[in-house]
Amino acid sequence: MEHSRTYYSTEVETPAGKLFIEGPVTPESLSQYDFHEGLVAFRQPEQQHKALVEIAELPEGRIIITRSGNTIVGYVTFLYPDPLERWAEAKLDSLIELGAIEVAPEFRGARVGQNMLRVAMMDDQMEDYIVITTEYYWHWDLKGTGLNVWEYRKIMEKMMGAGGLIWYATDDPEISSHPANCLMVRIGARVNQDSIQKFDQIRFMNRFMY
Repeated sequence: MEHSRTYYSTEVETPAGKLFIEGPVTPESLSQYDFHEGLVAFRQPEQQHKALVEIAELPEGRIIITRSGNTIVGYVTFLYPDPLERWAEAKLDSLIELGAIEVAPEFRGARVGQNMLRVAMMDDQMEDYIVITTEYYWHWDLKGTGLNVWEYRKIMEKMMGAGGLIWYATDDPEISSHPANCLMVRIGARVNQDSIQKFDQIRFMNRFMY
């Protein structure tokens, strides 16, 4: 598959000031921006900044960011699933994963995540993809938000819904290990039936044979 990228942007007013949402951004642009010190959900800020640049360099990699001035305060990543995960076993070049979404604490509560996903889906190329995200409660900032797993899950569902992702059933062991975990999916309008069938087979790999 040829991976094309069409750049889109928008501005949003928030209690913390005006924010600029854009993407997919180039590795060169990402390298030039500062990275907010509160973006620590996955790695230390400097390491995560470097990881985003590396994802943007991948043929399928897409990074949508939110900036306050010259500082990245939020981001969403899209790339092929990890080769060690079951989602890679389908060997579908049309299957990409929303791997991470993060907003610095002081900019949360202003629908920044939802707006990043809306910008991500403006690109017509997304109609060629099955986009998945795997939500695990142990990645959620329950302590920082004071929410319980179900309250946080509701927020995540609403945010992903802004990008057209909806809940899908699966027997994946990690997802099934806790009822708050979930698989969310958006199937693009141009994804063919064969790819959808292969994806369905990978969602359920532990069916009993009679």
